[in-house]
Amino acid sequence: MQADKNPKTSPFPPPTVIEKSKDLSRAFAQEEIKKNLRHNFIVNLADGGFFGAALGFASFVTVIPLFVSTLTDSAVLIGLIPAIHAVGWQLPQLLTADRVARLRRYRPTVLFLTFHERAPYLGLAIIAWFLPVLEARWALAFTYLFLVWQGLGGGITATAWQSLIGRLIPLGRLGTFFGAQSATANLMASGSAVMAGILLERLRFPNNFTVCFLLASLSMIISWFFLAKTREPEIIPTRPPRSPRAFINNIGEILHQDINFRWFLFVRMLSQLGTMAFAFYTVYAVRILGVSEGIAGILTGILMATQIAANPILGWIGDRFGHRLSLEIGIMAAVASAGLAWLVVGESWFYLIFGLAGIANVALWTTPIAISLQFGNEDDRPIYIGMANTLIAPVTFLAPVIGGLLADHYGYQTTFIVSAIAGLVTVFVLHMVVKNPKQVN
Repeated sequence: MQADKNPKTSPFPPPTVIEKSKDLSRAFAQEEIKKNLRHNFIVNLADGGFFGAALGFASFVTVIPLFVSTLTDSAVLIGLIPAIHAVGWQLPQLLTADRVARLRRYRPTVLFLTFHERAPYLGLAIIAWFLPVLEARWALAFTYLFLVWQGLGGGITATAWQSLIGRLIPLGRLGTFFGAQSATANLMASGSAVMAGILLERLRFPNNFTVCFLLASLSMIISWFFLAKTREPEIIPTRPPRSPRAFINNIGEILHQDINFRWFLFVRMLSQLGTMAFAFYTVYAVRILGVSEGIAGILTGILMATQIAANPILGWIGDRFGHRLSLEIGIMAAVASAGLAWLVVGESWFYLIFGLAGIANVALWTTPIAISLQFGNEDDRPIYIGMANTLIAPVTFLAPVIGGLLADHYGYQTTFIVSAIAGLVTVFVLHMVVKNPKQVN
């Protein structure tokens, strides 16, 4: 009994020693984070830039839908392309949240898992190369297999990556960082998208798609090398291991107690319906209005170029006036974009339609990440990130399916007007009931 009372002979240090060790670990880590802030800012901008270049060469809005349209006429299947990407990003995040919350360093996990969101582009290049000797149904099946792999690869990486950024970038500068990173990504994506349009028009099918997907793969490799240069200190987590049941109970407690977060989730669900029109713009312009594939590449370039300008502006607005305002601006841009697509039938109007869609994409993709990182404390942050994405995944998947069914049965313009109405409902709910997390935490 005497030995148990003596801290020198006890197998476990007193709790106060453990707590002091954790506090010292966090204090040292914060100094390291401040010292490496500039370095991490730059290398992650470069990572985002080349990642964006890859998404320009293999755009989920233009290039991949055009590739799939050579294999099928189904608007539903074409509409699923961006949905697979988005749902794959969202769905797995909560499943990895508890494990991520107990990591001392996020970077090694991010570097390992991100392989699964980068490798599938090479698979798409192989499919395109063998298309002359591959039956269309098999090519279509393999294409969607690689798209699902890519989407889920992004999703299993996402919680650790967002937690890494949340650790390395101060909360008051998250909007600025994501704005700058996304602007860099879209700058390079706009150039690669225009180049993809030229390649699609000048090279013979299917070599044109093969080259686009190979260039996307190369860009992803370069992006990974910049990501690997991120400097992250080790921090001892304060949350002990827990059972799956305790983790689920924690999710229930957060949803029950955090009313503002519940409304935020509801708005994110509604916003998926408000942007479902975007998936059909390119196919509508090419098939119905007769726009050439080269012009389709320019439209994607305009989409990306608009996002270059909108990202830092909306990021600054979010840091200065709250990210809810940035989200409201984006949703109203989505309403205007879908409304114009419904009203007009001229090719020239689609430059404005794609520009407005670019503003909406910034607000509805980048801004929710910044908002999600402001809920809860550092230990709970991976859980909030997971819930903010996984719980809206079913709606993200269903929205373009609904849009595709409307397009198949009633025409693309019906999809556009329904999307615009859903956007109006979204911005009303957002303005009336959702507050910036900093105002309530």
